[in-house]
Order: sequence, then C-alpha cells, then structure tokens
Amino acid sequence: MPELPEVETVMRGLRVRLDGRRLVKVTQRRANLRFPFPDNFAQRLTGRRVESLSRRAKYILMQLDDGQVLLCHLGMSGRMVIIDARDLKNGASPWEKHDHVIFETDRGDEIRFNDARRFGAMDLIDGAQLEEHKLLKDIGPEPLGNAFNGPELARRLEGKRSPIKAALLDQKVVAGLGNIYVCEALHIAGLSPKRQAYTVQGQRSEKLVAAIRDVLGRAIEAGGSSLRDYVQADGELGYFQHDWVVYGREGESCRRCAADSGGKKEVPIKRLVQSNRSTFYCARCQR
Repeated sequence: MPELPEVETVMRGLRVRLDGRRLVKVTQRRANLRFPFPDNFAQRLTGRRVESLSRRAKYILMQLDDGQVLLCHLGMSGRMVIIDARDLKNGASPWEKHDHVIFETDRGDEIRFNDARRFGAMDLIDGAQLEEHKLLKDIGPEPLGNAFNGPELARRLEGKRSPIKAALLDQKVVAGLGNIYVCEALHIAGLSPKRQAYTVQGQRSEKLVAAIRDVLGRAIEAGGSSLRDYVQADGELGYFQHDWVVYGREGESCRRCAADSGGKKEVPIKRLVQSNRSTFYCARCQR
C-alpha cells in the first residue's frame, strides 16, 4: 500500500494540473470501489472548480468551489494517471479496464483513477464536517506538522504496552505512517521495534520524532518509494527505496555498525513478523 511519501508525491503532482481548474466532465465507470460511490457522484463534481489540494494522513483531499471536499484513498493499487491535453489530441491510449473515474479539466487534460484491486475509495464531504468524517475523525497529528513533537508523541505513548513498532502504525497515535518508514525511523533513532511503547519518553521520543521527520522528508524529496505499480502523477518512479537502511535487507550488513567499526564488524539485519507485517532491524544498535 502506498505510504505517506507516495501519497504526498501524488498529491503534489495533481496539484500542478488541478489547482484552479474546472472539472468540465467526470465519468464514473462503476458503482463502487472499496465502498459505494456517493449518490450522484459524477454529477455533483461536474462543473466544479478545484480550489486546492492537500493531504491528510494517506488521504488526498480536493477542496471544491461549492464547499465540498473530494476525499480519495489510493488503496493498494490505486494510481492517478495524468493524460496531457496534447496527447489526447494526438490520439492517446483509450481508457483502460481499471480506469474507474476520469476527470476532464477545462485545460483539456484527463486525470484517470486506475485501481485494479478496487481497494481505493472516494467520497464527497461537506467541508465544514471534514474533521468529523468517519475516516478522519480519530487520526492523530501529521508527522511533519508542528503539532507533532517529542512531548506530544510521549503523551500518546503513555501506558501503551504494545511494541513501539505497532504503536507507530496506529493512526490514532500519528497520522499516515506505514511499515517501511517506521522500520527506517526506528533504526535511525536506535530503538528496537520490540521495545514497549510506553518506555519511549523524554530523549527517546525526541530522537524518534526527529528520525520520523528525517526519513519522511528525504523520501518525499526523492519522490517516494516505487513499489509494485506505484508511479508518481507525472509517470516517474520514485527512487528512495535505494536508500533504505534496514527495510528489505534481511541478512545484509547493518551500515551503521559497519561504519562505527571501520568496516570490521558485520552485523546482519534481522527480520521478524509483528502484527502480520515484516519488521527489519539491527539487534546490536537498536535497543
């Protein structure tokens, strides 16, 4: 499933093409994705001007000129594909089988939402009720926002007897974190994924917040991690996966331990399963 950096990358790519544009035609090609589409979905969107785009956790939010907000979740295989107006005029490829929603803009571009597995979702929400929507109301602070800091994370972890890895994947603790970047952040912070969450207080929580911000910031700058059929909105793949220090590197040497020992100490990255997900870590430098 795309993680926060991938969703941020897609949102930024869409923003370039959709900010200030009018949706002259919206085509809905099926009745549902993960959930049914709202009643009169295409009709309610047609003719609306896009005021702005933003992201909340792993959701893309499109603010419209009538006060509605289009909420979109990419699910496991969802992609937003931009077809330039010039390519359409020159006979661009026809709609594909899994192009379920097509947005046509007053510039002549098409934005196609393609989702082979149909685990994505779309909803139309009254902007005034956005924070109370069932998918958003219990989500924690944004990891790159000002409300997320060491003391706030420590407060949210108080009393939690679950492993810190599981706690960070809880969207009520912090918004949008996924398996890959939690593994990476815990390694940067030097914290074992097996450590009980309530023990991450004081300096530990400060270090962890800094690590989360660092790894997410670098991933967004690099364009996200290219996994399976994820592509950026402009069609380019992300490349951050080449910089992973632990994720997917079971049996390979921990780079930090090797660097600290001048290349003399080879400590293998380990893998364990937590909550049915693979966790990668170094047993020597993560405590």
